[in-house]
Amino acid sequence: MLKEGQIRIPSGCAISGVFNRDGKRVNGSDIITSISVMHDRSNGLGGGFAGYGIYPEYKDFFAFHVFFDSKESRAECEKYLDGRFDVYEKGEIPTRKHKNISGAPGIWRYFIKPRAGILDAAMLDEREFVARTVFFMNTEIKGAYVFSSGKNMGIFKAVGYPEDVGEYYRLEDYRGYSWTAHGRYPTNTPGWWGGAHPFGLLDLSVVHNGEISSYDANRRHMEMFGYKCTLLTDTEVITYILDYLVRKRGLTLTEASNVIAAPFWGTIEKMDAERKGYYSYLRQAFPEMLITGPFSILAGFEGGMLALNDRLKLRSMVTAEKDKTTYFASEECAIRIISPEIDSIRAPKGGEPVIVTLENGADNPQ
Repeated sequence: MLKEGQIRIPSGCAISGVFNRDGKRVNGSDIITSISVMHDRSNGLGGGFAGYGIYPEYKDFFAFHVFFDSKESRAECEKYLDGRFDVYEKGEIPTRKHKNISGAPGIWRYFIKPRAGILDAAMLDEREFVARTVFFMNTEIKGAYVFSSGKNMGIFKAVGYPEDVGEYYRLEDYRGYSWTAHGRYPTNTPGWWGGAHPFGLLDLSVVHNGEISSYDANRRHMEMFGYKCTLLTDTEVITYILDYLVRKRGLTLTEASNVIAAPFWGTIEKMDAERKGYYSYLRQAFPEMLITGPFSILAGFEGGMLALNDRLKLRSMVTAEKDKTTYFASEECAIRIISPEIDSIRAPKGGEPVIVTLENGADNPQ
């Protein structure tokens, strides 16, 4: 008889998200409960969370979360950071011993700001400067992996079931207005600490259920713009495509969604002239950023969250509303367990972006 973990489940993986539009900050207990209901969608080879608004006292600093394989890699990393940044505070990320979490690397956190003189000499804005720092550290410093690099947010991930990962990182001690979670069932890529979801760059984080069949083409194209896929999982490239389209090219999240989950050409041909011109332009301008294969994703960012399915909706995702809170999950039960009496619920169509943002602005969460 086959046991759990001995059979491939192509539709596996679970995602969940909670977003308080009024900026109310809540601890990580509910998101752990939500993702735990979908335990059987993962197999213990990856779990993780992203929280926004969790570092209000350090909101002006970039929070680097870093895995280290050795003391030597940490020393090299800190020497590099000290030469480019003012390091306001550093230390190990608090964890608790957990019977189901083992083989942990060193897990450190740094609150940093680019030095003004270094930034001026580089002739870069601070976000591009930090992004390039992340790619350099992840490719050139052996045994160091920056897995979170935004302001007032943080990613927490490990090899394990997500509910165990949440307990391991003591997420009940953090309070945020936005939370995403992921339970992983690796199909074509290894299960390791850096390969767990979410994947992040600056304030952007992505969790994903599915498989990116266009990964090699997407990856090669993104490398032309300086992005480096180093974490051995196809989802990483989704993060970089969104970052490039929104931060570097200035597209809206809706426009970016219509690039990566673009309608088929046959569908575009049947549209009215205005919509046909719009979608034709996006497909022709960014053809290598079309993502094919089954996917449902949640992308967190400063002040908001994006939910998106592939254009054929080959992976499940539902969204619900209760008062000022929006919920997303692979299964309805993951929403009902933390909010039994919801106001509304629906399943977005394939390729239909659902975007929620703070009502009072990202800089002043309650």
